[in-house]
Amino acid sequence: MSEKDIMIGEGVKFERIRRITGYLVGTLDRFNNAKRAEEADRVKHSVTTGLERI
Repeated sequence: MSEKDIMIGEGVKFERIRRITGYLVGTLDRFNNAKRAEEADRVKHSVTTGLERI
């Protein structure tokens, strides 16, 4: 495998952070049903790398 075959950021671990009702959270474990419903109702956006145009 050459350097060109490796994607930028490949193998880098990260934790998802969300902002819900003004709070930054990693998981929804401690949220009540209303806050979980708010998160479920939000519009989901996809993430693109920008490499599709190359």
